[in-house]
Amino acid sequence: MVYGAYERRVARELPRESMPRHVAVMLDGNRRWARARGEGTATGHQAGADKIQDLLTWCEQAGVEYVTLWLLSTDNLNRSADELTPLLQIIVNAVSDLADTGHWHVKLVGAPDLLPREVARSLRESAQRTADVTGMTVNAAVAYGGRREIADAVRAMLRARAAHGQSIEEIAEDLTVEDIAEHLYTKGQPDPDLVIRTSGEQRLGGFLLWQSAKSEFYFCEAYWPDFRHVDFLRALRAYAGRHRRFGT
Repeated sequence: MVYGAYERRVARELPRESMPRHVAVMLDGNRRWARARGEGTATGHQAGADKIQDLLTWCEQAGVEYVTLWLLSTDNLNRSADELTPLLQIIVNAVSDLADTGHWHVKLVGAPDLLPREVARSLRESAQRTADVTGMTVNAAVAYGGRREIADAVRAMLRARAAHGQSIEEIAEDLTVEDIAEHLYTKGQPDPDLVIRTSGEQRLGGFLLWQSAKSEFYFCEAYWPDFRHVDFLRALRAYAGRHRRFGT
């Protein structure tokens, strides 16, 4: 009862005019959550996947328009097959479940060429099923690395310019930040206003390196499967209480 009253109070006090449009979340701590319970890593990853739709519902209630979920990094692909194989299937199922709701527009961000062919195909098919959905956009970051994204963006930009007959010298002469941004995985979307990382770790680890240059950060001690609505509300409250100067 006391917890519920506190949660409602925090929700009431949030200034609706100061809510973020784009929230990015590093879903961290699944393995440690499982170890603390004497369970295998797959149990932790599944518990984390089961929490995703709760988060998206909370985001919708807060008026968030875009959510980016870091589900698998490029570094994670170096894990043992015993852990990676079930993790990939959990991710495939989680993204499919999001698509099946028909409630959110799912977009894949990452390097699908690094994934097993069948996994990449399944993820693409799930995202395509939401192509006409007009609800909140959910970026599923799978096989995602910030440095890889920037390299891919520069590579795509160079190819596009070369296709129009420009030389390297001409490209370098008038290259702008916006030219690269137009080729990011999240092109056309606002940069994240708020980046949340669970599990107590306080580093980006390569998440949205380009897009988070002016983001606000919130670090939560809870492991991702234990992340509660009140934890999310506290993150929003912390965000709303900050004065974003954007370098001015």
